Amino acid sequence: MKRVTMPFYNDQARDSLNAINRISYTPPIIAVVLPCYRTTRHVLDVIRSIGPEVSHIFAVDDKCPEHTGDLIKRECCDPRVRVLRHEANRGVGGAVKTGYQAALEAGCDIIVKVDSDGQMDPALIPLFVQPILDGKADYTKGNRFFNIEKVKNMPTVRLVGNAGLSFINKFSTGYWRIFDPTNGYTAIHATVAALLPFNKISDRYFFESDMLFRLNTFQGVVVDIPMEAVYGDEQSNLRVRKIFFEFLWKHVRNFFKFFAYFIHQLFVEHIGFADGEKSLFVEQFRVIFFKFVQYYFVFFHVIFAVGRNKNEQHRISLNMS
Repeated sequence: MKRVTMPFYNDQARDSLNAINRISYTPPIIAVVLPCYRTTRHVLDVIRSIGPEVSHIFAVDDKCPEHTGDLIKRECCDPRVRVLRHEANRGVGGAVKTGYQAALEAGCDIIVKVDSDGQMDPALIPLFVQPILDGKADYTKGNRFFNIEKVKNMPTVRLVGNAGLSFINKFSTGYWRIFDPTNGYTAIHATVAALLPFNKISDRYFFESDMLFRLNTFQGVVVDIPMEAVYGDEQSNLRVRKIFFEFLWKHVRNFFKFFAYFIHQLFVEHIGFADGEKSLFVEQFRVIFFKFVQYYFVFFHVIFAVGRNKNEQHRISLNMS
């Protein structure tokens, strides 16, 4: 597997790992969830790269046609690894939820999700765990857009698609400062994971965005972690062109759910607020609503303008022929 050296981020991760090791009380039990689907070329290298700060590794074979689970059973001798299997393919979200439930049953404190295709450096795990240990976050996630210069390494289709989805995600989840919502490198506190309604969270590629929506329903604290993706010879199963409008529809649906939760809070949970607090809440709601209307109008205007331009070009080409 082709590795990309990331000295700045690795130095930060090393400092976080040292901080974890200096903890005087019982060290946290950290688990890693590895969704496995068509990753036989990389999964063993990923497992070997996971450091000793991790106590459990749950590799979830999501009905992989390459039988990744069998490969791990046959070739991997790491005692931390446990292979879980799906009888039918459930998607990356379904695999992560299976891993979460296994980690909760094992009594883990923090659960980290890492892709098994080699695009995420396991050396960064301490960097994702530290804000949770410090009580500064309930959930941490990677952000590949943190360093503009490094974004150049991202394929153009992914760059444009992720930028558009990040823009829309802000309205459907309420996390205005979070970027790169489809990033699957995440860590979550077990007590927060236990609160999640797994049966209501998407099983497929919308999983990460749906997680943010659900986290905000109980005001979970989310922190972005700067990282670089590793783009080698692996083939991603995610096709941005295919899922963009599916994601768009689901974000619109989640926005109106978010809208409904706000109404509920306004008229039920906050009925006992003082006048000043009520005014502040109403003002926050008004700002969110009008931001939604303003930016969605601009977004759809751009989409329709592009569509009209393509149709016009097609009509002109037909006339010329």
